[in-house]
Amino acid sequence: MTTDLPTPHSSQPRLHQRGEVIQKFGTVKQFPIALTHDARLYSCQRLNRVLADTQILYGLYKKHHWLMRGATFYQLHLVLDKHASEQLDTVAERVQSLGGVAVGDPRHVAEITSIPRPPDGVEEVPAMLSRLLEAHETILIDAHDATARTAEFGDDGTIDLLVSQVIRTGERQAWFLAEHLVDTPLVRV
Repeated sequence: MTTDLPTPHSSQPRLHQRGEVIQKFGTVKQFPIALTHDARLYSCQRLNRVLADTQILYGLYKKHHWLMRGATFYQLHLVLDKHASEQLDTVAERVQSLGGVAVGDPRHVAEITSIPRPPDGVEEVPAMLSRLLEAHETILIDAHDATARTAEFGDDGTIDLLVSQVIRTGERQAWFLAEHLVDTPLVRV
């Protein structure tokens, strides 16, 4: 008699598994990292907002990378792809290291983000760049506020991450994008 059930040492994958949620979103488990429960919970909440907005920014970068047009196509195509690759992982890893649950499902991200949804179609290049700049500014405003408020809890690790990874990277990327919106006059010879 044959059976469809895998044996303990079978190479058949055990498909269609489901499990119980072992940690709810918005909670933190205890880690011995010298921060209070309230400090870790607050930092995770703020970092998840930054993470959600950053995931939307990543998506905007990829969309605009794919849809780039015009005389500066190649340069902007490369810049947008480079900027997109510099986003995300460190914020999610910090949430996890604080004992929290990083927001990861795109549908959940859409519920949390404060960045407005772009049109489904293709915009003109200056509009796409402006949309990226506005998303950066949203993230930077939140990151500066989160840094100041997280300082009240003494969470130096989150402050360092927000300043070194989110703020500095965002400011540099915004500078690169903004310079593409300068109206350089033509020089006639």
